[in-house]
Amino acid sequence: MEREISLDYLMSERYFEPSAMDSYFEKQDKPTVFLVLGKEVIVDDERLATALSKLPELRQEVLLLYYFVGYRDEAIGRLYGRCRSTINHRRNVALKQLRKEWERLEHEEQKADTF
Repeated sequence: MEREISLDYLMSERYFEPSAMDSYFEKQDKPTVFLVLGKEVIVDDERLATALSKLPELRQEVLLLYYFVGYRDEAIGRLYGRCRSTINHRRNVALKQLRKEWERLEHEEQKADTF
């Protein structure tokens, strides 16, 4: 009991502010919105959004529909008049290109940090 301090005493002495600020949203960049077949797709990660925007439109759309909207290859194929295997191939090619763009952006960020 000898080490206890009343909350009233602490508040009157202003040792601390009895509150907390959630800084999660302060650190976030403004999300990027992609429009795919009339659907808005929100990408919160700035580097990912930048890398996606570097892709050709069809590759970008296939990735966004598959990974963000949740369409399967068959459904995407019906939208574009292509078979499932063609969409699967295009998605894999798009992923490889996205990875290269991601690594390029990462390299540029590291280079900028060293200067």
